[in-house]
Amino acid sequence: MLEHVASACPAETHGALLSMRRIPSVCGQTQRTIDVRLADCDGLRREANALINRMYAWRGYGANHVLPANNDHQAVFTASMEDKVIATLTLTVDSPTGLSTDQTFREELDTLRQAPGTSLCELTKFAVDPTTKSPSVLAGLFHVIFIYGMQRFDCTDLLIEVHPRHVRYYEAMLGFDCLGPAKVDESVSWWPSDTPVQLMRLKVSDIGEQIIRFAGRTDKMGRSLYPYFFSQDEEQDVAMRVARLWNGESSHSEPRSRSGMSGTFWRSAA
Repeated sequence: MLEHVASACPAETHGALLSMRRIPSVCGQTQRTIDVRLADCDGLRREANALINRMYAWRGYGANHVLPANNDHQAVFTASMEDKVIATLTLTVDSPTGLSTDQTFREELDTLRQAPGTSLCELTKFAVDPTTKSPSVLAGLFHVIFIYGMQRFDCTDLLIEVHPRHVRYYEAMLGFDCLGPAKVDESVSWWPSDTPVQLMRLKVSDIGEQIIRFAGRTDKMGRSLYPYFFSQDEEQDVAMRVARLWNGESSHSEPRSRSGMSGTFWRSAA
């Protein structure tokens, strides 16, 4: 089931701004600004929660999902256009309480945890407004979370749970691989009891390699999202924003971006 790091709520109550990106409108005659933010304010989390419940209810997954406040192991992110939240995704890092993916795939995750140096994360609570057409929106959201994860955590494996019909999408979009067979888990109350779910994994180091090879390469367009990721200059700007968020405005620490491997991470409601 694609289903937080607390900070003071900014005065403007819009959440910490991590990236701004100009993309062409559908007609191509104007440009729109996409903001990706850390949802560290109640107002922004409420907007993200409303989007999740609207989209989950449309898929028959219920409308009572709640996004928690950010903490040391979870962070909620949003992408907005013209102050309207159009996408949201939650990053959760493994901890003594485990991951939501453990509910269905505990055996598989425990096997991964036994490998020396392995640190797991997951991406959950993924929702996108159906009017969002540009792949640059999702690419920007994923890339910001990747950079944020490298700044804050030290994970090696990215995990998601998806409906089996979406496996090929995530394989092509970001390079995920299936991990074991799909399973049916009737204990997940909001997921249809007769519908299996597929666990997928992506090595975080592979994400960095794909970004280096394809980000900004308009000649490599296809189903992959990587050509729509940030350029190196854009990425560095995001890395600096994240570094200032956690180390203060006067920080001189070196921000980590595409070459500084570390972590990110989603049962998909799609």
